[in-house]
Amino acid sequence: MPTRLLPPGIEVFERGWLSANNIFHFGDQDVSLVDTGYCAHENLTIDLVRNALNKNSLSRLDKVVNTHLHSDHCGGNAALAKAFHCEILIPAAEEKAVSNWNEDLLSYQNLGQECPRFAHDRLLIPGQEILLGRYVWQILAAPGHDHHSVMLYQPDHCILISADALWEEGFGVVFPEIWGEPGFEEVAQTLDLIETLPVSLVIPGHGKPFIDAAKSIATARSRLDYLASDPDRNARHGAKVLLKYKLIEWRTKDLDEVNHWIVGTPALKSAAKQLNMDLEDFIKWLPQALVKSGAAKLEDQKLIDLA
Repeated sequence: MPTRLLPPGIEVFERGWLSANNIFHFGDQDVSLVDTGYCAHENLTIDLVRNALNKNSLSRLDKVVNTHLHSDHCGGNAALAKAFHCEILIPAAEEKAVSNWNEDLLSYQNLGQECPRFAHDRLLIPGQEILLGRYVWQILAAPGHDHHSVMLYQPDHCILISADALWEEGFGVVFPEIWGEPGFEEVAQTLDLIETLPVSLVIPGHGKPFIDAAKSIATARSRLDYLASDPDRNARHGAKVLLKYKLIEWRTKDLDEVNHWIVGTPALKSAAKQLNMDLEDFIKWLPQALVKSGAAKLEDQKLIDLA
């Protein structure tokens, strides 16, 4: 991992799946954490922060900053706020959803995931700047994977915290397209924006930091063209990702319970509709699709996760 390119005062906690990466920023005036992982891993997130505070002789965590409000990026918010009495900052467009904890606007119920309720203190407004640790970062709108997502850019060191807008080998699932809203064009516009920035290091939401942004943008554009040319591909991919994500949490689950979860997850019903499959056929197809891809196995009527 090219951590040698990180300036003093920034540490990356590279997390496994279920949790997004956490980025720890520290300086004399501010100590911040960008993104907080999934709720099932909240104790580990707290331990990582405590260890970083102790290692750097710091007494406090001032704030948590969320690039977007998918459960793998903000699931630790409530636990961190309780443990460290820190502020929580969210993208401005999510203010109403969080203030009212509106399940129709927030993604957790729609995606079949969990996130403990949290309150926010301040907003991240694209076009403005924010102090994280020792450095001032630009807040950039990054719709596509999520309508309200933001990225963070540090121009002096040319570092981009890209969240799920750009990974080394692609980007996050284009969820809006699954429920009938535009997303592909927004992904393209966000990639265009990244391409205008001098970037020496990208810290993605998942996976290790990387230096060749141009190569990753080209890979992402190719992936986007593949998905946009046949939207069914995005629906199939998104459905498999959602079940795989849940299966990582479960590890193993009776097939009847898996099917019950599929039926109760609105995003998967939307995917079935987009694929012109009735729910019964979709329920049969999805676990088998995960098995066929090598991500799971079926044994004694149980669906079992494979790493």
